[in-house]
Amino acid sequence: MSEFKIAVCQMDILEKKEDNLIKVEGMLKEASHNGANLVVLPEMFNCPYNNSFFPKYAEEFPGITTNFLSRLAKDENIYIVGGSIPEKEGQKIYNTSYVFDRDGKLIGKHRKIHLFDIDIEDEITFKESETLGYGNTVTVIETEFCKIGVAICYDMRFPELMRLMAIKGAEVIVVPAAFNMTTGPAHWHSIAKIRALDNQVYFVAASPSRNIDSTYVAFGHSLIVDPWGEIISEADEKETIIYGEIDLNRIKKIRNQLPLLKHRRTDLYDIKELSIH
Repeated sequence: MSEFKIAVCQMDILEKKEDNLIKVEGMLKEASHNGANLVVLPEMFNCPYNNSFFPKYAEEFPGITTNFLSRLAKDENIYIVGGSIPEKEGQKIYNTSYVFDRDGKLIGKHRKIHLFDIDIEDEITFKESETLGYGNTVTVIETEFCKIGVAICYDMRFPELMRLMAIKGAEVIVVPAAFNMTTGPAHWHSIAKIRALDNQVYFVAASPSRNIDSTYVAFGHSLIVDPWGEIISEADEKETIIYGEIDLNRIKKIRNQLPLLKHRRTDLYDIKELSIH
């Protein structure tokens, strides 16, 4: 299949996990009924984005949220990139995205590699590392359509990671994310377009909708960018579902006409994936 349809659910994140799952079910079913083959949820979709909530909402695998996503993937016959949730393993908590195929089978997961520890004077201070552990894997997942890279939010700021995904064969990169009202207006669109252009991939960035009453206010503006850097679908700040057609032949055409990946001077420089323990 050279074409398939992606949906991005830009949802309001509520305080109760159960309420978020009810909302997700409705949005996933709507996206499926509208012909989406793969549906993407935002970062930390089952709990508010705040360090104080992560330990309380954390789940081991399998758990309430992952079982829920697995069932919906099978019932609706869709792939789900399950945004991210707080994952508990032993004494550690990770910011983790689980990916399920049409049969409800877990086909991959990504733990956020780069933790959001920032201090922008008079604007925002946030330190994920106070509660979360670091992931250590470049995540590229096989699907029936193509290879799909998965990263989470702050990961998208690191071009080396995105390039490793492209080298490993990713033709679509999906990033559940929650840029805020400082970093979003400044960098969200630019980074998404540049990562798509640099790697000649479809770049899909999924944000929560904006809730000005939340302790962490997301920018919104979920979007899908094609490998020529054109935004083919974008939300505003409100809760909604956006859709985009992924044309794998367009990727091949652009990579043939402007062969950036082939023109890399690997005799002078290269990026290699290292095993981290």
